Amino acid sequence: MSQQYPGDTATITTPAGDSTQRYEEARAAAGRAISTIAVPADEQLRTPPPAAAQTEVDPELLSYRGFKFGAAFFGWLIAIAMSVLLLAAVSAAAFGTAQILNYTTSDAKAQPGAASITAAAVTIFMLTLAFYTGGYVAGRLARFDGGRQGFGVWMIAVLVGAIAGGLTWFLDTQYGLTGNLHRPSVALSDNTLLLGSAAAAAALLVLTLLAAIIGGKAGRRYHDRIDQLL
Repeated sequence: MSQQYPGDTATITTPAGDSTQRYEEARAAAGRAISTIAVPADEQLRTPPPAAAQTEVDPELLSYRGFKFGAAFFGWLIAIAMSVLLLAAVSAAAFGTAQILNYTTSDAKAQPGAASITAAAVTIFMLTLAFYTGGYVAGRLARFDGGRQGFGVWMIAVLVGAIAGGLTWFLDTQYGLTGNLHRPSVALSDNTLLLGSAAAAAALLVLTLLAAIIGGKAGRRYHDRIDQLL
């Protein structure tokens, strides 16, 4: 049996016979239940909340971000001090080991390649540790942007080294300061020495740069852990 109700847009098929009355009663009960539900007026006009806007950063806090020369400078001082201490400690340890093993200068000259590589590797490693320490100190001092502070430590060292090298070259051309220096004789060709020096210099620049940046980021993590607890 099909039945069309006023206001409906669809034809509803209802059961025939005795079930028609029960169907009508159920439909009327459902209509009364729906009509008794009251929806507040403010909820009818409620719109979805807008997307969360980005948290505004305090301008005073932004002033503390970025590269800080003071933090980088003191980090560089720490790096220089650590370089001196570490190289002095390694030199003393190497001297004591050579005395115990009876390793003389003649033995080093007999294997110039191995001796040069060992000395260069140990020196680069010690300087890398020193620059990590300097970057860490700079990151702790500046609190923000630890990687930039570590890069600043490395850049100050490079600039100071370039200035010192240029000044030494100028004084040498004027007064011949290095002409009277006694250079140890090494049984290696000039090309080998040149290539080895270039490779050691490149490794030194890259490793100290990475160590300073990583140290700066590690120094900043100290403040990040404190901020999480506050």
